[in-house]
Amino acid sequence: MHTPVAGTDTSETLRIGIHSGQQYPDFASLRTLWRTAEELGYDWVSLFEHFRPPIFGPDGPCLDGMAALAALAASTPRVRCAMLVTPVVWRHPALLAVAAATVDQVSEGRLELGLGAGGADLAFTQYGIEQPPVSERLARLDEACRIVRALWDGGPVDFAGEHYVLRAAHLNPRAVQRRVPLVIGGAGPRMLRVAAEHADVWNCLALPPAAYAATADTLNAQCERLGRDPARIRRSVTFRAVIARDAAGARRAREALVHSRSGRAADLSEYVSFGGAQECLERLAPYVELGVRDFLLGQRPPLDPTTIERFANEVAPELRKLVAG
Repeated sequence: MHTPVAGTDTSETLRIGIHSGQQYPDFASLRTLWRTAEELGYDWVSLFEHFRPPIFGPDGPCLDGMAALAALAASTPRVRCAMLVTPVVWRHPALLAVAAATVDQVSEGRLELGLGAGGADLAFTQYGIEQPPVSERLARLDEACRIVRALWDGGPVDFAGEHYVLRAAHLNPRAVQRRVPLVIGGAGPRMLRVAAEHADVWNCLALPPAAYAATADTLNAQCERLGRDPARIRRSVTFRAVIARDAAGARRAREALVHSRSGRAADLSEYVSFGGAQECLERLAPYVELGVRDFLLGQRPPLDPTTIERFANEVAPELRKLVAG
């Protein structure tokens, strides 16, 4: 049975996921991680749409996100297959809608598509791709959300925006899901405005609880200004953690991250805990109270199989009890 689709139940169903990315030396390593996540009972696994992410340096490995997502969707029978997120700079939104519908077909209705305005990527320099200013990217994002949803809902679609024009546009075959969930990622005021209007799921990093609460309040206020029920937007956080076998192991993991030569130390602020399963649970529990129902554990090579397994077996069941209770 598939996990309920975002937008159908934003309050009672908790989902756990792995934000895997695709910075792996080969596809087989990534496929193994996704299959392991399925075996451990994870509900969701996601990639991103960087081409040359700065972390791991200018020659670091990175598979194509959408191609990998289609292959992974064909390689897994149950887990939700997500893109978190694709920036509007990479492709025309109509082409994105076609690619996403194809992945939903491949996965038999398990796609969740994240859209964003884009950020740092070495591809802009290495590949000579233009990076528009933030204000333009946000305007493009708003139009892209409208175009993607309109094409998914059926055609023909006519659209005349500042940046994109469609004339009697069709998409066939359409997605399997009646409503493919749109995930909007980000915590800035302008991104929250886009999320309030278009998102089925809102994702951001696990900010400190007080800061997260304030950001969520901003999203809620934006929804109210638009006449949209904030409860219709599922809340999702991405975080990193080390769940070690003992305190010494946790200290070693943190020191290795701090002194990493690959750029991984840049992730340090995203870690909610370095310790045992109980500590991780205690750090995440406040987000349940704040309405979060998707907890996405960030992973990238070298993978931490102990954390992946213990989060699924020891932390996730307790988070589910908090929601159920």
